[in-house]
Amino acid sequence: MNDTTSHATSTAAAYDVAICGAGPAGMALAALLVKRGMAAGRIALIDARTLDQSCQDPRSLALSWGSRQILEDIGAWPAVATAIEQIHVSRRGQFGRSLIDRNDYQLPALGYVVRYGDLVKALGEVCTALGIAALRPARVAALGEDHDGVSLTIAADVPQVLRAAIVVQAEGGLFNEQQSRAIHRDYQQTAIIAQVRSSTPQPQRAYERFTEQGPLALLPQGEEYSLVWCVRPETAAHLQGLSDADFLNALGQAFGDRVGRFSHATPRLAFPLGLNADAHNTGRIVAIGNAAQTLHPVAGQGLNLGLRDVTVLARLLAQAATPTTLAVYTEQRRQDRGTTVRVTDTMARIFANDSPAQSLLGLSLAAIDMIGPARELLADLMMYGRR
Repeated sequence: MNDTTSHATSTAAAYDVAICGAGPAGMALAALLVKRGMAAGRIALIDARTLDQSCQDPRSLALSWGSRQILEDIGAWPAVATAIEQIHVSRRGQFGRSLIDRNDYQLPALGYVVRYGDLVKALGEVCTALGIAALRPARVAALGEDHDGVSLTIAADVPQVLRAAIVVQAEGGLFNEQQSRAIHRDYQQTAIIAQVRSSTPQPQRAYERFTEQGPLALLPQGEEYSLVWCVRPETAAHLQGLSDADFLNALGQAFGDRVGRFSHATPRLAFPLGLNADAHNTGRIVAIGNAAQTLHPVAGQGLNLGLRDVTVLARLLAQAATPTTLAVYTEQRRQDRGTTVRVTDTMARIFANDSPAQSLLGLSLAAIDMIGPARELLADLMMYGRR
């Protein structure tokens, strides 16, 4: 990707679209805009990190089958991706489970697990090839909207003021660092993130295990699993203080022995969890992805929902970068966003405390597994979103 540099104070530049945040959603939007007919020179990408720094990010991402189709349309599918062929959903200590299998839907995979750094590298290469310039490292210090456009004051080595018809907010950040949006809820849960190994892994099978404190997900990634373990903050602090051996033992007790004995874990990271959605859009400023809706990781819908935002917005902005376009976009995304927020919020709240509803989960999972239409509805939401 071309980093824009200068040794003199820049004058105002005019763009059709300025994208604040060059992560997966922001770069995917830029690439799709060009693919849909917008000139690369009419797009500005702005990010606080260099591309090399983003490529070093070790986090893992769960991408749905629908997201793969979007990224392949851009030409940015990462070279290394682990397919998820089955998703096993269960409740700790209770009867009942649901198994979603790719063969039931005639698909090569239900989803994939990729490294964040690998995805942004692939997207960065596409943006470079398309001639999309990026301001890195740079930060948007202020936005000034008027009738004709938006002025962006850029804090960088060389301060700049850019001018764009439309500004897209694509940098979400962590839940506890965000300004509250219209829909805001602190789940009082913390996600413990790590890569773990087990003695008898089940290839291409992902697990969503509901416990008394929150969901525990194991996503296959090469010969390891990407772990997302949601627990109460005090439990998270305790787990973070354990030795690796004691942590793996605690993980085994919470998850069970379906993949054998856990034998290795990378350094653990911890992130507070909450819902922060329905970001306020103005006439010329719109939010997408995590900047529009930060979700609980249950069902792994965050980036997938963001990429669905991207496809709709790119199609509309390529036709006209106007306030009317943003109003149409907001309406077209309302149902998918609303459904996904409600589903993930409901599931997260059930498992944020000792709710009586938890006792019904085992029976619910058994019913979903036995009733084809219910299982297909769940699978369709996870693969494609609300359509």
